Amino acid sequence: MQAIKIYHNPNCSKSRASLALLEENAIKPEIIYYLETPPTVAELKDLLLKLGMTIDDILRKSEDEYDELGLDDDSLSEEIVFDLVTKHPILLQRPIVVKGDKAIIGRPPENVLSLLGD
Repeated sequence: MQAIKIYHNPNCSKSRASLALLEENAIKPEIIYYLETPPTVAELKDLLLKLGMTIDDILRKSEDEYDELGLDDDSLSEEIVFDLVTKHPILLQRPIVVKGDKAIIGRPPENVLSLLGD
C-alpha cells in the first residue's frame, strides 16, 4: 500500500476525526503539522494537482486572515495568493490527506476513506 500523508491541525475536530478514521483502518500516516511546517509554493501546487482544485478552492474564507490580507480581491495574482498561504497556513482547508497522486480534503472526515481503496 502507498504511504499516506495527512496535513494535520490537532486543534481542528475534522482533522482529528480524519486521523482517527485512518488509524481505525490500520493506517499510520505521515503526519505533517502544516501550521508549524507550512507547505512551500511548489508543495501547494503539487497538492492542488492531486486534489484537482484551484488555490481559491482550498482557502478558508472564514479565517480573519482571509479578510485582513485582502484575499477577496480578484485582482491578486495567483502567485501572490500562493505566497500569502505559505506565510499564513491557517488559510488552508484541513485536513488534506494524500496517497500517491491523489488527495482529498477531509470535510467531512469520511471523505478520507475513499483513498483507502485505491
